[in-house]
Amino acid sequence: MKVVTIIPARSGSKSIPKKNIQLLAGKPLLAYSIEYSLRSKIVGRTLVSTDSEDIAKLAVDHGADVPFMRPSCFADDTSVDYDFMRHALDYFEAEGQIYDAYVLLRPTSPVRPVGLIEQAALLLEDFPDATSIRCMAEVNEHPYRIWTGDGPVHPVLDDLSEPYNIPRQLLPKMLFQTGDLEMVRRDTLLSGSVSGERVYPLLIDHQAMIDIDNWHDLDKANERLKK
Repeated sequence: MKVVTIIPARSGSKSIPKKNIQLLAGKPLLAYSIEYSLRSKIVGRTLVSTDSEDIAKLAVDHGADVPFMRPSCFADDTSVDYDFMRHALDYFEAEGQIYDAYVLLRPTSPVRPVGLIEQAALLLEDFPDATSIRCMAEVNEHPYRIWTGDGPVHPVLDDLSEPYNIPRQLLPKMLFQTGDLEMVRRDTLLSGSVSGERVYPLLIDHQAMIDIDNWHDLDKANERLKK
């Protein structure tokens, strides 16, 4: 299986300005995902998709490829993952480079369990019907115990009889998608989707998850890495 990693790093960020190059334990946030990909023996190429010359230079300095700049229309607040993933695929295939699977590593998840790329590739091989693999963790707050309203309140999910009174271990298993890794088949991208209709989970421990959205998250990640 030929695998390529795409690391998205656009310049715009509202919650943390220049988030992708903020320092985490003395190292740019983006560098963690680059190094994670480079450590994998099955990844043939590690590419950073960015609209920023400064980010591109930093990415190259840390060992990634930046063979093109991402168009601004794929780098605003409303841009979706499919846009830059398909943009990368079209670039590669115009050069005659065909990859079987595309790995998406978000810089906002800098600390990942070891071996996720290899595990995802094995899942794609074991489940030929899988259109993509996505890291997930079991939820902490079960959706069947979430209520809405101001007064009286109502359960958000009501397809079971009083599910909020059912022991948690008897409730349906619920998973939360993390930002650690996604691996998508080439055919899925060509069909117009970044995930497809048959997504298989790659389970990780909820406690292992780090997702940086704001300054508080960045501070917590710094403290965790110091330990």
